[in-house]
Amino acid sequence: MTEEELSLFDELTPEWQGALSSLKPQFAEISRRLSSTTSNPVRSNIFRAISQPMELSKVVVVGQDPYPNAEDACGLAFSVPNVPGRTLPPTLRNILKELDSDVGNASVENGDLSPWQGQGVVLLNRILTTLPGVSLAHKDWGWQTITNAIVESLSSQGAIFILWGRFAQELSPLIPSQQRIESVHPSPLSAYRGFFGSKPFSRANELLQEQGHPPIHW
Repeated sequence: MTEEELSLFDELTPEWQGALSSLKPQFAEISRRLSSTTSNPVRSNIFRAISQPMELSKVVVVGQDPYPNAEDACGLAFSVPNVPGRTLPPTLRNILKELDSDVGNASVENGDLSPWQGQGVVLLNRILTTLPGVSLAHKDWGWQTITNAIVESLSSQGAIFILWGRFAQELSPLIPSQQRIESVHPSPLSAYRGFFGSKPFSRANELLQEQGHPPIHW
């Protein structure tokens, strides 16, 4: 069986297969669509955001969909690979600017947010693939049904959610209010309307510590 013939469901960790077993038809349909097209990120990174055990998932930062350019799309929302001298995407630059203002001493100054993942941060896009060069190309493929179920599973375990902008905040009904941190999106179009100064990182750490968890070294 080739990679193209293998259902995406089979590429989930056993733990997530158990949690999402009722959605096998959705996985099969998306797998069928992917088999006839090229997409970002590469297939091996589609579920990178949920590769860690559920019980270690403490904070969920919700994004929209992968970067449309292959060199940026890495399977983690907002993150890009560490390439010295590169120009970071504008939204990511704003996230790092707020991060520095909020907590300083950041562990991710180069735009690669993967060090957060090892501390229990899930960088989850609501749509997990897109067509190269086209944002939101796969918005009608059914990914939101799958990622909504992921959010519900993590919410039920007490994870803290950082929801930036309307698209992420559509998930609010699935998450208790005491587990949500919300603001406008960090994109250049809205960052100055309430994202800067919102202190999402220190607020997340405060909520974690209230739950008895260690803070994230953002």
